Amino acid sequence: MSEPMLADDKRSLLLRVSVLQYVLAIIFAGLAISFWVFQIANHQRFREMADNNYLQRLPLPAPRGVLFDRDGQILVDNQSTTNIALVREQTKTIDRTLRILAQATGVDEAQLTEEVRRRRREPSYRPIVLIENARFEQVAAVRARQLELPGIIQQDVPSRKYTASDLAAHLFGYVGEVREAQLQRAEYAGVEAGAIVGQAGIEQSYNTLLMGVEGEKAVIVNSLGREVRNLGSQQPSVGNPLQLSIDADLQRAAEEGFGHFGVINSGKPYNGAAVVLDPRNGEVLSLVSLPAYDPNKFAGGIDRATWAFLTTDKSKPLQNRALQATYSPGSTFKIVVATAAMEEGIAKPEFRVHCSGGAFFYGRYFQCHLKSGHGSVDMRHAIEKSCNVYFYTLGNMLGVDRIHKWASRLGLGEVNGIDLPNELRGLVPSTEWKRREKKEKWYAGETISVAIGQGQVNVTPLSLAVMMMTVANGGTRHTPHVLKAVDKGKGWERVAPPPPQSTSPMKAGTIKALHDGLWLAVNGAGTAGRARIDGRHVAGKTGTAQVISLTGAQRMRGKMDVRDHGWFVFLAPRDKPELAGVIFAEHAEHGYYGASIAKHIIETYYAKKEGRPLPQLAPPAATNAIVAAAAVPVPRSGGGR
Repeated sequence: MSEPMLADDKRSLLLRVSVLQYVLAIIFAGLAISFWVFQIANHQRFREMADNNYLQRLPLPAPRGVLFDRDGQILVDNQSTTNIALVREQTKTIDRTLRILAQATGVDEAQLTEEVRRRRREPSYRPIVLIENARFEQVAAVRARQLELPGIIQQDVPSRKYTASDLAAHLFGYVGEVREAQLQRAEYAGVEAGAIVGQAGIEQSYNTLLMGVEGEKAVIVNSLGREVRNLGSQQPSVGNPLQLSIDADLQRAAEEGFGHFGVINSGKPYNGAAVVLDPRNGEVLSLVSLPAYDPNKFAGGIDRATWAFLTTDKSKPLQNRALQATYSPGSTFKIVVATAAMEEGIAKPEFRVHCSGGAFFYGRYFQCHLKSGHGSVDMRHAIEKSCNVYFYTLGNMLGVDRIHKWASRLGLGEVNGIDLPNELRGLVPSTEWKRREKKEKWYAGETISVAIGQGQVNVTPLSLAVMMMTVANGGTRHTPHVLKAVDKGKGWERVAPPPPQSTSPMKAGTIKALHDGLWLAVNGAGTAGRARIDGRHVAGKTGTAQVISLTGAQRMRGKMDVRDHGWFVFLAPRDKPELAGVIFAEHAEHGYYGASIAKHIIETYYAKKEGRPLPQLAPPAATNAIVAAAAVPVPRSGGGR
């Protein structure tokens, strides 16, 4: 081979070697840079990603504390349910995963997507619950398609179980996922997003006591998100059991009474409210608001259709009528006027007024509900017969400010401090109130209507129960409360009752006249005879409250329910009361219908106290004749009975 050819081959070989050297140098330089980027510059980021991909810390929800009644009967418990959740860091195809999950379970894909979007700021390792209280077929469908659903897990979690469906629903309240606005408040410090907290009633008021401490499970998972090793767990701590002052039997009797006597008298159950207190200490023995709802629907995650129904229903089933609604008190307010007149020295129990069916005040004629009049009556018999003219006269003598003073002392137009959320204040007018709110002076003629519980007066059922408690015990306005004891792991510890709202001892003559007049209303010729129980000395007062003025009722008839509301307030027994309370029946037309409900509650109380079988309400068909025969004739004309 010639020398020129050898030289060319040598140059070609050197060129190829040089190119190869440069290529290798570039490759090694790239590798070096990559190693630096991954191992040094982004070391911490990729270390966290590696740890999170394999080491998972899964929260273990804590069961809430059990609720007991005063006798140890379980009212609210826990049960095990299955949630279907998403761990975002275990899947790279969230949209596809949600689509398959929706197809498998029958849940709206948009709903699943919205839930993930709403929780997007939470740590990616924390499961997002997509389906609460999943049905068996949904769980089975997810397990069957597990390979297609990376990041989807099933969680066995405790959920609330309200043992008697809608019994005392507004008292207990319900639970739900903590809201973003709640997380900003001090009482929710330490609560994680997604936690279940109380949203109404006792569940809300005592959420801190009822919530347990969340546990944690640490596991190693493979690249598919499957658990390959359990590193151990810290078990959750159960919330504190609470004993309530509620008597489940009285609660049940009250709610049954609304249904039973409502069907008898109007063809359908009454809506309304009832509150029964122990006048010796302010304990709440029963608190009813109807219509109610089933809090179990919330415990498993309420569906949109049910929530939409509850929030749009005109009967307002989510409203706690006992303390979140106000109504005109009608003739029950006459108890305030009688108390004020005697305590202020305006009139003694023997003070008499002649009723001829009405009377003139400030140039206007005000009717009594009995057109023929009651004749000459004293304080006791004015209460018994609910004589409007008598109380018009007392109201005129007192003036609105002294009426307001004693209404406030008895708990009307005030927040009474019950340990349940969102209690309303109500309104009892005064000259200062009208000047402040209406920029007008108070006219003496307005006091005449106020004296029989009409005009601007509005109260909650709870406040009327507090009024009766205060009248029953002679002037101590205890703070109504439902919590009796707490078990923090060392047995039941009695909770000290809250201090009274006020203590204003009444004159012995005032107390006796009030109790005697209320006793006559039930056991004499009054309107409350349906509450009479032989030997029990029940005392009470009916009241009828207009929903709308008579003129307005004629105009709105057919467009809204314009029938009057009915009240019955009571205490028992007369001389040493152990019970005091109120029955409010919406659109019942007459207060004496509520007396039947109160009678059933009181009979249940005494039967239980004496160890006898609890009274059972007869079927409506059999009871119709009994109620009709026992009915006390009541004049239908006028108002304020």
